[in-house]
Amino acid sequence: MQETAPFASYASGITASHRELLDQVLDKWSLQVMEELCEQPQRFNELRRAIPVVTQKSLTAALRRLERNGMVERVVTSTRPIAVEYRITALGKTLQDLIDALLRWTTDNMDGVERARERYDGEN
Repeated sequence: MQETAPFASYASGITASHRELLDQVLDKWSLQVMEELCEQPQRFNELRRAIPVVTQKSLTAALRRLERNGMVERVVTSTRPIAVEYRITALGKTLQDLIDALLRWTTDNMDGVERARERYDGEN
């Protein structure tokens, strides 16, 4: 049987700062933005095309949150006209395996989650 003490030590230390960071990094759009940027740097409109359901306002907010938390950097290029490109940072790149694991888990378990939701909704 696997020891659960290390998780318990993390769980007991969850602070408001931890919750805030997790909320911002695991946010609906932030995960998709980081997934895209792990592949390659992109300009704003490229991200919009890659994530067509995101609004301009939501994408801007997600990019700002990620930049503030050090996960994404905004790079202004000196081309004419001036262009802005978004890149995943080294810190943001450390989340790639975790993001991939979360996405893989949702894909692998979606059928079971849907069955549980139907069962719950049928009882309530």
